[in-house]
Amino acid sequence: MIRFENVGLRYGMGPEVLRDINFHLLPGSFHFLTGPSGAGKTTLLRLLFMALRPSRGLTYLFGQNPTDQTTGERAELRRRIGVVFQDFRLLDHLTTWQNVALPLRVTGRDEADYKDDVTELLKWVGLGDRMHAFPAILSGGEKQRAAIARAVIGKPELLLADEPTGNVDPQMANRLLRLFVELNKLGTSIVIATHDQLLMEQFKKPQLVLHDGHLTIRG
Repeated sequence: MIRFENVGLRYGMGPEVLRDINFHLLPGSFHFLTGPSGAGKTTLLRLLFMALRPSRGLTYLFGQNPTDQTTGERAELRRRIGVVFQDFRLLDHLTTWQNVALPLRVTGRDEADYKDDVTELLKWVGLGDRMHAFPAILSGGEKQRAAIARAVIGKPELLLADEPTGNVDPQMANRLLRLFVELNKLGTSIVIATHDQLLMEQFKKPQLVLHDGHLTIRG
């Protein structure tokens, strides 16, 4: 699913943020990505999503090297990935329901085929009464849950989530992690960046640990 070989990344002429990153993730795997603030977790997720290119080394996603591909080919790869970043990236002119349904809509599917699925998922993440609200009036936690629902609705092959439980209470955090676990059982590979030690202890999954720009794997 994913392979990094001696990957390094620096911004501009500064020092490398990530150094000599080597790992591979199998299809259907589930990993937490953890480490202290500033360790490079978001940067690594952006590399995985092809929003950044490495300064050196090789990356492979779905068996393909994105640096060898055209912009259109990389866009096709991205459609196989669900992403939850900390800025949420909801579209302000769409309702919560429309934002969540967007990944299905852009594939050309008939709304009648997925209407019930979107509604059910929104109820699951506690947004059943906010389906017709626009992002401007949602709280931070509500926006986060909407972004998570949008990322998982299409059952992507790979899910990348950056602190997806950071703005919700412990009960909802547990509920969202169970959603990720069920998605993983259906075959989605999952990488979740988190500081939440309690969640990682409760859901015992292997950990990708970043420290001083280097990565190690636990579990």
